[in-house]
Amino acid sequence: MARPKPATFDKQKTVADNRRVRFDYHVEDTFEAGLALQGTEVKALRAGEASIKESYAEVRDGQVWLINANIPEYSHGNRLNHEPRRPRKLLLHAREIEKLFGAVERKGMTLVPLSIYFNSTGRAKVELALAKGKQAHDKRASIKDRDWQRDKARLMRERG
Repeated sequence: MARPKPATFDKQKTVADNRRVRFDYHVEDTFEAGLALQGTEVKALRAGEASIKESYAEVRDGQVWLINANIPEYSHGNRLNHEPRRPRKLLLHAREIEKLFGAVERKGMTLVPLSIYFNSTGRAKVELALAKGKQAHDKRASIKDRDWQRDKARLMRERG
């Protein structure tokens, strides 16, 4: 019997990517969450301007919030332009919020965004990871494994 494939998200256009997460954290589980945005934020995202390098998510009052994500002001926006680093509400099902809250409270895990993208229907989504921080020796092991995979691929190319 074949193992079921993990669910992948339908990413059409990736706006921001946080590649450092997989180096700094052990990613346990991923969730797809919608973003509650203002009009100029959507326009800035469509222009491809966003950064989630230092951002994280937290559960407050039964809601999940994306903190410290930078969506710069829209260039053609007027006085109604948005605040670049404001907290943004993430749209998740109640059962998912309960699961995230329990993991953060009991297991000491962290909610970290992996990417911001537009799906096939044109909605802005966040790929959110439930992760546990790595120690320094874990990071060294990750570097060692990555280097070995690169050397192994190089050797296979040369011989094969």
